Amino acid sequence: MNVLFIEDDRMNRRVVRDMLDVAGASMTEAENAEAGLAALEAQDFAMLLIDLRMPGMDGITAIEHIRARPDAKGSVPIIVITADTALDLRERCMAAGADEVLFKPVAMDALFEAMGRILARDADGGMLV
Repeated sequence: MNVLFIEDDRMNRRVVRDMLDVAGASMTEAENAEAGLAALEAQDFAMLLIDLRMPGMDGITAIEHIRARPDAKGSVPIIVITADTALDLRERCMAAGADEVLFKPVAMDALFEAMGRILARDADGGMLV
C-alpha cells in the first residue's frame, strides 16, 4: 500500500514513515499542500495523511480541492493528523471531506486502527463482511 503524507515538518514525516514501515506500507512525502496535490496528480495512493497547518495552502483547503476532483482520486481516503485542538476542528475536517481526524502525537495503534476502519469500508460507507 502506498500512502501520501502531506506534512511540512520533516521529523513528523519521519515518525509516520517509521510507523508505516512496520505495517509494510510505503510512503510518499510532500512538504506542503501544493506538492501533495501535484503528487496525487502524478501517482495513485491508497490513502492520504494530511496535516492542517502548513505554509501556503492549509490542509482543509487541500482536502476540498481533492474532494472536488471528478475522478477516482477525488475519493481517496484521507486521515487528518494535526496538533490543532480547536473545538470545532473535527467537524470542519469532516465537512471538508476527511474520513478521520487524529491528534499529534499520533500513536501507532491509533493510526493503524483508523487506517483499518477506513480501508474496510465499502463504497457505500458500510463495513465489508
